[in-house]
Amino acid sequence: MNPNTTRGLLITLDGPGGAGKSTLAHAITTQLARAGIPAEHTTQPSPGPIGALARRGTHQFHGYTLACLVAADRYHHLDTLIRPALAAGTTIVCDRYTASSLVFQALDGVEQSFITHLNQHADPPDLAVFLTCHDTELRRRLTVRGSHGRFEDDPDITAKETLNYHAVSALYAARGIRVLELDSTTSTPQSLASRVVAVALALTSAPS
Repeated sequence: MNPNTTRGLLITLDGPGGAGKSTLAHAITTQLARAGIPAEHTTQPSPGPIGALARRGTHQFHGYTLACLVAADRYHHLDTLIRPALAAGTTIVCDRYTASSLVFQALDGVEQSFITHLNQHADPPDLAVFLTCHDTELRRRLTVRGSHGRFEDDPDITAKETLNYHAVSALYAARGIRVLELDSTTSTPQSLASRVVAVALALTSAPS
């Protein structure tokens, strides 16, 4: 790495299924690139071998087993992609991160203290974006999209996720992590991305 290279930002997107995280991640990455900021979109669980196992295994693995599997994938993802990219000056836009572990693993019966301890060595995000959306609209989107795993088979999942993400957002803010909450119910991905990019540009131009 060139010692004069400015470190990239770690921007994370978390929120209930159907809120539009993947679409927003692509829009943010595109707008950052147009602003002259190298950016890459990724997701967790990652596309790697451990991540693939975690994605496919929500019916096979439960509770503490799944929590450990997701954390193992996160550390592998950090080591192999995220940290090298950040060091090279590339901003990473990550669809789901530690906040989603605090939500989903808690819904799976895992104590928050265990989840926090398991993820304590994961890099904190420079900007944690939390997407919200009206419950009725979330249900409509999930019906159109279809279930992505065991958790979304629960008919009450949208309400549970929304409540837990609000709590995790407040927890992050209390820990000093920069949080941005966005409502995707009626807003376009492009307009939401513009708000994220505005914060990212302010962070990159701020004196270190």
